Amino acid sequence: MSGGSDDGRHGDDPLTTGLIHHRYEPPAGFGAVPPAVYKASTVIFRNVAALRARNWKEKTGYTYGLHGTPTTFTLEERIATLEGGRRTLLAPSGLAAIVLVNLTLLKSGDEVLLPTNVYGPGKELARQELARLGVTHRLYDPLDAAALAAMIGPQTKLVWLEAAGSVTMEFPDLAGLVGACRARGVTTALDNTWGAGVAFSPFDQGVDISVHALTKYPSGGGDVLMGSVTTRDEALHQRLTMTHMHLGLGVGANDVEFVLRSLPTLALRYAAHDAAARRLAAWWQTRPEVVQVLHPALAGAPGHAHWAASCRAAAGLFSVVFDARFTQTQVDAFVDALRLFRIGYSWGGPMSLAVPYDLTVLRGPASAGQGTLVRFSVGLEAVEDLQADLEQALAVLPP
Repeated sequence: MSGGSDDGRHGDDPLTTGLIHHRYEPPAGFGAVPPAVYKASTVIFRNVAALRARNWKEKTGYTYGLHGTPTTFTLEERIATLEGGRRTLLAPSGLAAIVLVNLTLLKSGDEVLLPTNVYGPGKELARQELARLGVTHRLYDPLDAAALAAMIGPQTKLVWLEAAGSVTMEFPDLAGLVGACRARGVTTALDNTWGAGVAFSPFDQGVDISVHALTKYPSGGGDVLMGSVTTRDEALHQRLTMTHMHLGLGVGANDVEFVLRSLPTLALRYAAHDAAARRLAAWWQTRPEVVQVLHPALAGAPGHAHWAASCRAAAGLFSVVFDARFTQTQVDAFVDALRLFRIGYSWGGPMSLAVPYDLTVLRGPASAGQGTLVRFSVGLEAVEDLQADLEQALAVLPP
C-alpha cells in the first residue's frame, strides 16, 4: 500500500510515463545492517549547476555509475580501513588491479622488478604486454634485500612485492626490500592478497601501494571476482584514479554487495583457515611421502624469520613437495583421489582446494630434482575430515 491517496498516475500515458516518472518517494531514515545497494549507469542531477559542480574524484558527488555509487564508495572506504590506507580503487579482478598499477606507473624505457615467486599471471603480463609497450623486467630473490638493492638502476620505476610468495610460499624480507627501494626513490607495490589486511598491515611495512584480490578472503564465497588498489599518498592515488577512469574499470553492484556482506566475518574466517592450515601442515611434516612443507609459520620454512618479524597470523595456504621418487603422474593420481579437497585455482572460500605444480615449470630449471609440489587451500571443513581425506588419497601412491 502507498503512504497516501495519490495513485502516482500522471501524464498522458500512466502506464509508461507515469511509471517512469512516478511521484512516490519512500520516507527517509530506513536503517538496516547491510549497506544499501545502488545500481546505476546514468546518475540524475537536480539541475545543470549541480551537474557541472560534481567532483567524482573526491567522492563528494556522483557523475556516472562507472565513477562510483554510494555502494562502491562504501566498499572502497572499508577496504582502505582494512588495509590501513587512505584511498582505495576497485577493479574487476585482482589481475586487473595489477594491470592498473603497472599502466599508471610504467612507460616505454622503464623497468619493473618482480620477485622470483611472483603471481604467475603478473609475470606473464610483464613478459608479454608490458614488453610490447617497451617496459623491461627482471626477477629478484625476495629473501635477499642486498641483491635487490644492487639491481635497482636509473630505469627501475616499480618493484613488486609478494608476501607470501605465490605457490612456493616464501615470506620475503619486507623491511629490507622496502628499505632498499625507498633509499633509491623507487615505488613499491605489494600483492597483499595472502595477508588480506589481517596478517599484517602493509603500510606499516612502508609499501606505497597495496593490491588485494578481493576475490579471495574478503569475498569468502568463491563467487566474486574483484580487486582493489589502496594507497596512503594522495598524489599517487590521483594518478591511479585517472588511469582507472581512462581504462573504464568498473565493478558490479551485486558483487560489491557480496564483499560488503562478507567483510564483517573476515577476521573470524581468516583465523579459522589459519588454524586449520597450520594443523594440516604440521601433520604433513610427519609424512614420509614429502620432503618439504612450505608454510611461512613453520620453523625452517623459507622466510619464516621474516614472517615472524612481520605477521600476527597466516593464511589457509601451504604447499608440500613430494619425494622425487614419485612421478608427476603418481602425484596427479593422489590429487585425483582426494574427495573433500577439490581441484581448482583460487582460494579463500569455504571449500578446500588442491592443485599440483611442476616446479621446473613454475620456477625454472634450477628447481629440477626437487619433486612435484601440491598447493593446498584449506577451507572451512572439519580438520579431522580433511586429514582423513589426505590419508585415504595417499594410499594410491606406491610404498
